[in-house]
Amino acid sequence: MEIDEVTAAVRQGLIPAYLYNDAEVFELERARLFGRSWNFLAHEFEIAKPNDYVVRNILDDSFLVTRDSDGQIHVMFNMCVHRGMQVCRAERGSARTFRCPYHAWTYRNDGQLAGLPFHADAYGGNAGFIKEGQALLPAPSIAVHNGMIFASLDPDAPDFETWLGDFAFYLDFYTGQSAAGMEFRGPQRWRIEANWKIGAENFMGDSYHTPHTHASVVDIELFGEPKPYKRKEGVLWHAGPGGGTTYKLPAGNGFRTGLQYVGYPDEMIDRMEERLSAPQRALAGESGFMPSAATLFPNLSFVHNWPQTDGEGRITPFISVRLWQPVGPGETEVYSWFCVAADAPDDYKAASYKAYLMCFGSSGMFEQDDVENWVSITTMARGSMARNLLLNNRMGLTLDGDPIVEQFEGFGGPGTAYQGFGEHNQRHWFSMWAELVSRPAPEREMIAFGMGETLA
Repeated sequence: MEIDEVTAAVRQGLIPAYLYNDAEVFELERARLFGRSWNFLAHEFEIAKPNDYVVRNILDDSFLVTRDSDGQIHVMFNMCVHRGMQVCRAERGSARTFRCPYHAWTYRNDGQLAGLPFHADAYGGNAGFIKEGQALLPAPSIAVHNGMIFASLDPDAPDFETWLGDFAFYLDFYTGQSAAGMEFRGPQRWRIEANWKIGAENFMGDSYHTPHTHASVVDIELFGEPKPYKRKEGVLWHAGPGGGTTYKLPAGNGFRTGLQYVGYPDEMIDRMEERLSAPQRALAGESGFMPSAATLFPNLSFVHNWPQTDGEGRITPFISVRLWQPVGPGETEVYSWFCVAADAPDDYKAASYKAYLMCFGSSGMFEQDDVENWVSITTMARGSMARNLLLNNRMGLTLDGDPIVEQFEGFGGPGTAYQGFGEHNQRHWFSMWAELVSRPAPEREMIAFGMGETLA
């Protein structure tokens, strides 16, 4: 199938099965989708002190994410402008300067070139290479929201806050709980033989799988919410470049009681009441819906659950932020952070971290259930028969394309919402995917460093 045929099918909710493991599709995603998208790199907590840094990737592009000596954040392509060597090979640390291991060109942690050996002898000074003003290549576009650092490879990317739109309303439930900010611990990292799209769309809104894939979690009484009636009572929502799921809380009890139901202590609820807007508080307090899993296009997901964490029946919520980093068409590197309010009580942080480890992360029970499915899908998509099959992604629609249930008007949050089961969110995610992969890749400007105006 040509890409125009593929995107036409996708927009009807029919997914060519081979999309989950195809090299040509992956190359289009690399150039057209990740080349334009806003991509999550790190959280400010990971570079909390001056001179801290982490190294993160957008597919094959390595970036230094630094906090310079003055406390400013920078995102720079991790390639020496001399001969292209990777400047920094440590994944994290603290450094005022970075020295290329090939020829010892040295850069400050704001990216500026600080020194190169034998400038006069090798180049005749500035007659051969203009040293002043040279720097590592900065990411074309960067933005920070709730301490989360994003970058785009497209210099003409839309303004981040405008692009984020109504998804910001929901993002605050995960990353805006306290004025003190959030702690991002990790990330845990591991690789799975699964296509990156599967995790992204699963967290986008697949409440249909939880009563079945995760039945064992219910059987051992770790977490009672995945039962079918609980999932059907929840709402699927999508807004702007993302979407997610909710659980229905006990009705009519208000914001505080709703958060107590999922295990938040009163002092954290006090801070959330101050931090969240009235409409955000009303979502949980009046409408009675608590955000659970969500995905911000293309590959950043969130999960908010509340399992039992001890033999006394204590319920403790946790938040995980995860990135589905593509390695190839059939392989994904998972980045998984534990996220918690910086000023949460220490005993809560410990219990919440335990809840996270039990459910998600490389050894989590939910994680193991999900990955078994995703690896199988990716393996099956590699075969020749997968090119004969259009997967049905039309749950919630009649054969004529009409919705089986009307939009849910009692939700309280922005965007479009449906109560019950459906694949409305997956179709929304794939509509964004189709829009980007059908457009030619953005043009790139070549930059020659150290040449002054001679190549302008």
